[in-house]
Amino acid sequence: MKIARLIIILCLVFSITGCDAFIRKFTRKPKKDQTYEPPVLAPEEYKGPQTSKEEQYRQFFVFWRSWQDELIQSLQFSKNYKKHLDCANESLKNLVSMRPYLLETKQKLLDTFIVKMNDLKTTISTDTHGRNVTWSRQKAEKIRRDVIRDFSFPKIKPFLLP
Repeated sequence: MKIARLIIILCLVFSITGCDAFIRKFTRKPKKDQTYEPPVLAPEEYKGPQTSKEEQYRQFFVFWRSWQDELIQSLQFSKNYKKHLDCANESLKNLVSMRPYLLETKQKLLDTFIVKMNDLKTTISTDTHGRNVTWSRQKAEKIRRDVIRDFSFPKIKPFLLP
């Protein structure tokens, strides 16, 4: 009887205090400290290698020519109004970007082509049904020929700003 009481008392003591390893196994462990990086509030602009004015003019000229070719092809084969308008906008943007690299005399000549390209862009934007696509394509081809004739890099090199 004494042994039974002792066993019962020991069982009660163990059940009240519990098994420490058993409790440790099923309790949540605290989260480890995570390093917190504050967000960048003032991003820095990456400045790549500086290119010369000649190289920048060449890049804008090549971009203009590729967009102009894309415009002519889209006017010839595609009936997608948004593509026509997007090509015209990009072509005009690159043509305007070429302007600051030229001397004033060539800037005035380029301004005439910018005006012609802007007129073409407004014609394309108002022609939502594609009734004047052939005329627009012919005008785009003429602008392309004239700009390449007057502003290709070998011919324009002496007129670039130093």
